[in-house]
Amino acid sequence: GFKDPETRKKKLNAELANGRLAMMAIIGMFFQDGLTGSAWGDWSLYTDSPLRAFENELGVQPPVGFWDPLEFTKDGNKENFLRRRAVELKHGRVAMYACIGYFVPEYTKFSGDLSPSLGIKFSDVPNGLGALSTVPLAGWLQIVAFCGFIENTGFTFVQRKEIGWMKCASMTSEKKEPG
Repeated sequence: GFKDPETRKKKLNAELANGRLAMMAIIGMFFQDGLTGSAWGDWSLYTDSPLRAFENELGVQPPVGFWDPLEFTKDGNKENFLRRRAVELKHGRVAMYACIGYFVPEYTKFSGDLSPSLGIKFSDVPNGLGALSTVPLAGWLQIVAFCGFIENTGFTFVQRKEIGWMKCASMTSEKKEPG
């Protein structure tokens, strides 16, 4: 064994991580073996897969390929797939903005008052989830109202709108693709 406790801890952590990876790998090999007849089987042999319908769509990336763990696209409906893909893009964009909003305050804050009537300055608002208890209710209502406004005007599937970097957020583009 290892005499140094830190070295021992590091080695055991690595062994645990590698063991977890091996467990996932063996389950994956069992799964693939059941579908293709070989743990190293060729996925092209599994032609009955419902995933084939969207295998060449935007966002399908190796090594996973088309990934739909909840089987929303099991029926192969292209229109539903495109709507879900557009929603996925929108939610991904919102999540990216949320990440920016989470780490930018670590480096800079607005100057001035957040709520002059309550004497709260922007610099008084803690970073992260601590802001939930500091920002007044009226401020949260303004944020929710703004999000609702954007949701109902800028990100619609009914009419075509050029938003962002000249990308269409509707499903009415010429190619009928999300964007």
